Amino acid sequence: MLASAAIVEAVAEALAALAPDVPLVLDPVMVAKGGAALLADSAAGALVAKLLPRAHLLTPNIPEAEVLLGRRIGGVGDMERAARDLLALGPKAVLLKGGHLEGDALMDVLVDAAGIQRFAGRRVATRSTHGTGCTLASSIAAGIAQGMNLAEAVERGRHYLLRAIETAPGLGKGHGPLNHGHTVSGVS
Repeated sequence: MLASAAIVEAVAEALAALAPDVPLVLDPVMVAKGGAALLADSAAGALVAKLLPRAHLLTPNIPEAEVLLGRRIGGVGDMERAARDLLALGPKAVLLKGGHLEGDALMDVLVDAAGIQRFAGRRVATRSTHGTGCTLASSIAAGIAQGMNLAEAVERGRHYLLRAIETAPGLGKGHGPLNHGHTVSGVS
């Protein structure tokens, strides 16, 4: 979570100096589950200018994509158009996460130079959803670091996230934590 333009710029400079060849998986944490802004308006421009062009994969949810693009996203067709428009901002690939759409069916959209790939899933009835976006981005980054291609890393990351939600301990009274302690060896 990079709250200000100064922090975004410092991270971009550190990555350029210390890890120029490391594939960056960028989860633009901008909007909290409750709707509160987590990134200053001035920082959004810095994020687009400094980090998006360096990103191997950008993983926004729908509210974050709406902020980045300045428009509403209302369905899977809108998601595909939005993911293409985000791709035009410079990342090598975009995984637009559809968990904020209504209904029990979930759809994530992966767009890269090769085209569009949809990943379908189902909504789990739970309040243990705190950190789902960060967990997915981190698990995809782990797959890429292990040598998986992007689609394989996304598929396994989504599977890991589903199991982390399904086996969550049910702590707290609000959006509770996931179970990050489970393991996943492949995709079922």
